[in-house]
Amino acid sequence: LVVGIFTFAALMVRPFAGHALETKGRRFVFLLGLAIFVLSVGSYSFIASIFLLFMMRVIQGIGWGFSTTASGTIATDIIPASRRGEGMGYYGLSGNLALAFGPSMGLLLAGMLSFRHLFLICAVLGLASLLFASNITYKKIGQPQAQARNKWDIYEKSALEPSILLFFLTVTFGGIASFLPLYTAQKGISGIQWYFLLYALALMVTRTFAGRLYDRKGHQAVFIPGAALIFIAMLLLAWLPSNAILFIAAILYGLGFGTVQPALQAWSVEKAAKNRKGMANATFFAFFDLGVGVGAMVFGQIGHWFGYSSIYIT
Repeated sequence: LVVGIFTFAALMVRPFAGHALETKGRRFVFLLGLAIFVLSVGSYSFIASIFLLFMMRVIQGIGWGFSTTASGTIATDIIPASRRGEGMGYYGLSGNLALAFGPSMGLLLAGMLSFRHLFLICAVLGLASLLFASNITYKKIGQPQAQARNKWDIYEKSALEPSILLFFLTVTFGGIASFLPLYTAQKGISGIQWYFLLYALALMVTRTFAGRLYDRKGHQAVFIPGAALIFIAMLLLAWLPSNAILFIAAILYGLGFGTVQPALQAWSVEKAAKNRKGMANATFFAFFDLGVGVGAMVFGQIGHWFGYSSIYIT
């Protein structure tokens, strides 16, 4: 529930973030989102009730929705159009590094410090990101006055096709992130922590070449092999006879997802007008959040009715 509240809040705020990026500017939205996120993380050190925890998760999700939509749009502004796939791959690499090493560092610090100190450290890191963000030179984007007044403009039509494809892929991610630890425990397979580390490392590897392939060959040359790798990985998880297969599935899924995701993001902003890049990114990330949330909910019921292995066959 705590994870779902965060994801839902981020999903709901993304269209408004996209609109604000085109009317209020990149700097305002990015710094506002980071400030909200940092304050919410720091507040966890002092929360003493479940109600307040849920409230702060909503606020944190709002900050996450604004800041990540803004950062993706800022990256789009900076990267040359001819190298957009490559640039988005490198941009995504930063998140992969956090995914690879953040949980391990968090567990290490949690064993040495109290949770209050751990959250304060996270808040300090967030303040550092806010400081760096305040020194970025932001590109000014002209905004037609007629579009600026359209407050109900909540998605970018040209970004729908890649965003819908992303939705179906992130549904699988929701099933993995939510239920793979339970599934492996049920089958008596250890080493689940290595699955996510190998997945993150495989993601990092693909970022170095998948974007260039997209720039040279287009989205089909990237999406088809990437989706095939994800398909094979899900079949291996449905079978899952041993640790070795678990680790192979992690690598294949990471290679597939790392190949497809930056290419789809580059595709989502490729045809959008200059004054619609923010809304294109908002549309893209909204479908990402929606896929993860739907995957967790739908696969939860499928796993309850038919067993965890059926999740990965589906």
